[in-house]
Order: sequence, then C-alpha cells, then structure tokens
Amino acid sequence: MKRIALFLSIAAIGLLSVSCQQGQKNQEVAADQAAEEKAGPEKGAIVYFNLDRVLEEYDMANDLRSVVETKVNNISQDVNRRGNRLEKDIKAFQDKVDKGLLTRSTAEVQGADLQKRQQDFQQYAAQKQQEAAEEQQVMMNNIADAIANFLKEFNEEKQYAMILTTQGGILPAPVAVGDPELDITDAILEGLNAKYVKEKSESAKK
Repeated sequence: MKRIALFLSIAAIGLLSVSCQQGQKNQEVAADQAAEEKAGPEKGAIVYFNLDRVLEEYDMANDLRSVVETKVNNISQDVNRRGNRLEKDIKAFQDKVDKGLLTRSTAEVQGADLQKRQQDFQQYAAQKQQEAAEEQQVMMNNIADAIANFLKEFNEEKQYAMILTTQGGILPAPVAVGDPELDITDAILEGLNAKYVKEKSESAKK
C-alpha cells in the first residue's frame, strides 16, 4: 500500500509539473501575442488613421476649438448688438417720418446720418466676419501642423511605407475599406495626447 501511495504521489507531482510548465508556456505565448498586437503593423506597411476621430479626440484640438468658439461668439454678439441698435434707430426714425414729427430738412440730415451708419456697420460686420474666419483658419493650421510634426516623429520609429488619412462615415475616403489591423488611429491619438500633455506641463513650469 505504501508503494502504491508513493507511486501516486510521484505521478501527481509529475502531472502538476507538466501542468505548470504548460501554463507558463501559454502565458509566454499570450504575452508574445500581446506584444505583437501592441507593436502594430510591420515596418514598410501602408497604414491609415481616421482623421475625424483624431480631430474629435485630440486634446489640443479641443482646447483650441474652445478658445476660438469663445472668440467667435464674442464677435457674433458684438455684431448683433450693434446691428440691433442700428435697426432700432432706423425704425424710430421711420416712425417719426410717417407721423410727420420731423421737418423735411431734419429728416434729410437724420436719414443721411443713418445711411452712413448702416454703411459703416456693414463694413464692420464684414471685417468681424473675416476675423472670425481667420481665427478658425489659424486654429486648423495649428492643429494640422501639430499632427504633421507628430507623424514625422512617429514614423521615424515605425518606418511605415505610407500613412494615409481617411474621413467620412458612410463611405470614407480615400480608404473605403481596410484591414482593421492597419488602422493606427488609437496609436496616433495616444501619442498626440501624450505629447500635448507633456508640452503643456513644460510650458506651465516656465
């Protein structure tokens, strides 16, 4: 009986050892697969990223957009306020003219003055509209420049043959259909946001 028990004990230890070795092997295989997935596509591959997602989830883009939206809203409110005041004055003048409350000469002077104010306002509104458009264009230029500079640094390490951008929902272009493993949007966003956080931190210390 003792020999049987000893044999069973040795066999159990042997099975346990084999099981542990197999488990360790499975863990190593899983770790290797995870490392390959994290590494992304191979060097020389043609990859792509979703520009719409980057513009929506890039922290720098969101911060700049918030600043520009505030400026544009302030411009719009100022133009509307001036326009409403002018419109009110024109209505008041027309009301007086209709009721015969102004002499002809006075009406001509006030009418000419209002006409000049209207012309000045139109020029002012056009100028402010141009300023708002420039603010938005400068914002987009800054975002595009930051993404372009990052992609150069990013590809120095990855060495992809080509990095394409794709946009659109129903039928994105230029990449209408692509292997999901070649989609590096997540990696681009991770790198962009990490770089932006670092730059903000360094800027705050100055």
